[in-house]
Amino acid sequence: MSKNHSIFWFRNDLRLSDNPALTAAVQSGGAVIPVYVLDDDSAGDWKRGGASRWWLHHSLASLDTTLQKSGFHPLVCLRGDARDVLRRFISEVGAQDIYWNRCYEPWAINRDTQIKKDLKAQGIECYSFNGSLLFEPWEMKNKTGGSYKVFTPFYKSCLEVGGFRAPMGLPSKPAKQVKKITKLSLQELDLLPRISWDAEISQNWTPGENAAQKKLAGFIEGSAATHKKNRDFPAVEGVSRLSPHLHFGEVSPYQVWHAGVQSGAAEPFLRQLIWREFSYHLLYHAPDFPDQPWNKKFTHFPWRYDQDALKCWQKGLTGYPIVDAGMRQLWRTGWMHNRLRMIVGSFLVKNLLIDWREGERWFWDTLLDADLANNAAGWQWVAGCGADAAPYFRIFNPVLQSKKFDTDGLYIRTYVPELKNLPNQFLHTPWEAPPLVLKQAGITLGVDYPMPMVDLSSSRDRALEAYGVSKDAAVS
Repeated sequence: MSKNHSIFWFRNDLRLSDNPALTAAVQSGGAVIPVYVLDDDSAGDWKRGGASRWWLHHSLASLDTTLQKSGFHPLVCLRGDARDVLRRFISEVGAQDIYWNRCYEPWAINRDTQIKKDLKAQGIECYSFNGSLLFEPWEMKNKTGGSYKVFTPFYKSCLEVGGFRAPMGLPSKPAKQVKKITKLSLQELDLLPRISWDAEISQNWTPGENAAQKKLAGFIEGSAATHKKNRDFPAVEGVSRLSPHLHFGEVSPYQVWHAGVQSGAAEPFLRQLIWREFSYHLLYHAPDFPDQPWNKKFTHFPWRYDQDALKCWQKGLTGYPIVDAGMRQLWRTGWMHNRLRMIVGSFLVKNLLIDWREGERWFWDTLLDADLANNAAGWQWVAGCGADAAPYFRIFNPVLQSKKFDTDGLYIRTYVPELKNLPNQFLHTPWEAPPLVLKQAGITLGVDYPMPMVDLSSSRDRALEAYGVSKDAAVS
């Protein structure tokens, strides 16, 4: 086999368009062998969860089809510690260099640094690029030369720096080809669930670059103009639902940013892209961000250990309809509206006083868009221990949130159908419904739908007391 060829290592960049490393690999002039490595070994506790693996399987299948239609070698699937797998594979095929777009998870940075060191010692050139973020996490510095701790100054700084390059087009067809390499099939990566829990997810989502572009175009042409007005209402199609596509790199942040700017999309939509950048900024500068509170005053916070309460929350059986609707939407569809992520998160960490890391782990396994930086940032924000977090005394009242953002109960009735016959007056607080109303709705509380598992007022007081204890302990 000719040695005049390169490896392109796909990671969280499962697309052909606006892919800097892939374009550079093609422009090197040789054949390009596209590779994906399922590296659960290096990821450790943060290997992909069940929902994420479902998405990955279908995204890789779509990518392989697109690669072959575009004149590339079929996707080569490998499995194991990438440090060993890639070294062996490069030796087998006799490649001279390898290209990839950077990942920013702490374990990935450590692994990739070692891979570069090992391969360069063997005379293999390694070329890495930024294909996942608008800015490198180390590029943004505050006025004192340090990292940012608050989102708004970070956001303003990003806008001032600018440099939002135009998205790149599709790479040309590689000039040369190599003989087909027989390796693992996609099915052998064993990414799909063995118990069929994914039927509704399959109905709601289509992974892949083509689907991502269609989703982006549909949002820009449709609800982008009303995003600011409708983004907080879960029963309304007011958000882009691009998060899984962005996480897997089926669409680039530059493509999303420029589409949003050119369409005049509401500013909150573009702020969400910068929040994603901020999350990676925090993760880069605090590698223990997913496991330890960013604000070290919360290191010894008196969380409660209550597995029964945690399971009720996970299953959407808390007795608070808006919380239960959010948790059931997550389980059924692999996604949850952002307003609901805040509501269910606040309920877990403040009303139930359960460690935010329990919620983070549950989301990691059940979210299609499970993203280490975003997930950690969101949960630490809700818990009050993250950078620029919600104040410890900010506790979302699920009843008030429900009445404000799902007034007519369309969202609740969709995901908590046992309550569908309740009149709106009692839909948000079924425990307040008179016996006759419950009977007419076919509901026996405690049988068909649970009673509230905690009292909002007393659990709020308990949370404030706990946060007060934590603060006092940190000062002493």
